Amino acid sequence: MREPLESGHITISRAARQADFPARFQLIAAMNPCPCGYLGHVANRCRCTPDVIARYQDKISGPLLDRIDMQIQVSALPHDELLRQANGEASSAIGDRVELAFDRQLRRQGKGNHALTTAEIDLHCKPDDAGEQILRTAMTRLHWSARAYHRVLKVARTIADMDGTGIITKAHVAEAIQYRRALREH
Repeated sequence: MREPLESGHITISRAARQADFPARFQLIAAMNPCPCGYLGHVANRCRCTPDVIARYQDKISGPLLDRIDMQIQVSALPHDELLRQANGEASSAIGDRVELAFDRQLRRQGKGNHALTTAEIDLHCKPDDAGEQILRTAMTRLHWSARAYHRVLKVARTIADMDGTGIITKAHVAEAIQYRRALREH
C-alpha cells in the first residue's frame, strides 16, 4: 500500500516477469478507535484495556499513517443532535470554492498541490514567519518525519487556496496541523 500511495504506480514481480501498473488513487479510510468501538463515546462505555487499544491501533503502521495527509477523529453524536436538521453549507457552494482553489493551483504551478515534489513544495508552500514557527514547534513536539512536514505544508497551501489567499498564514498551518492528529498522539 505504501508504494502506490507514494509513487502513483505499483510494480508486480513474478518469477522472471515484471509488470508496472498505474495506481493513482485517493485513499479514504475509517476505523474505530478501539476494538469495541466505544473509546471516547458519550453514552457507551469502552471495555478495552489500554494495551488492547494500543495493539489495535498499532495494526496501522506508522509509515502508512505517515502517508495519509489528513487524519481526523470523528466522535459519535448524541442521539438528539443526530435527529436535528443540519444547517450547514450547501454542497454546491463548497464545490464552487473547491473548483476555484484548484484553478488557483493550476495557474500557480500547473498541477494540484497533492502532486507537488519536494522542490516545488519549497517554492510554493512557504508559510509566513508565524506559520513556520508553529510548524517547527509541531514537528518537534510530535516527532514528525520530513514526509509529514511536507504533507502538512501541502495541506496548509490548499487551505490557503480555499481561503483565496496567496500567503500561507499561521492560521492555515494550525488548521493543517489539526488535520494531522493521528491516533497515537492522543
